[in-house]
Amino acid sequence: MPTKAKGDPTVARLLKWLSWAMGVTDVAIGAAHLLIGMGTVPGAGSPGPTVDSLMRFFGAIFLGYGLAWIWVARQTPIPSRMVRALAGIFFLGGASRLLSWASLGRPDWFQIVLMGLELALPPLYFWLATADERDTAARRRNAEETARGTGRPTP
Repeated sequence: MPTKAKGDPTVARLLKWLSWAMGVTDVAIGAAHLLIGMGTVPGAGSPGPTVDSLMRFFGAIFLGYGLAWIWVARQTPIPSRMVRALAGIFFLGGASRLLSWASLGRPDWFQIVLMGLELALPPLYFWLATADERDTAARRRNAEETARGTGRPTP
């Protein structure tokens, strides 16, 4: 009797859900920054047109980053290389906030919360990155073994 190949559909579903959540959240945040500008940044005050222009530009970039996460979430299997790349970019954002804190001082409390998420979530994504690829491969092997065991051709 053939043994079943290992794959964890629960972990693969978690990766898919987290990828969707990251994408939708980032699109919403990016759109808010794009449309509202500096009014979306707690404690920012009135920075003037140059900084507002920069914030709206980065809002568009962040919206695109969220769309990339949504694209990843829609793939079968979810590509681990893209998960790692996007998580690495997110981590870099958190590290940049640390650099700003060290250079200019403590930011608003909300920015500290965001920095915590930006530094804490990427290791989770790195750990989950191959979950869907492993699960898809395991399901494929199990289907092939089952088909061989019953004499049916594999697709």
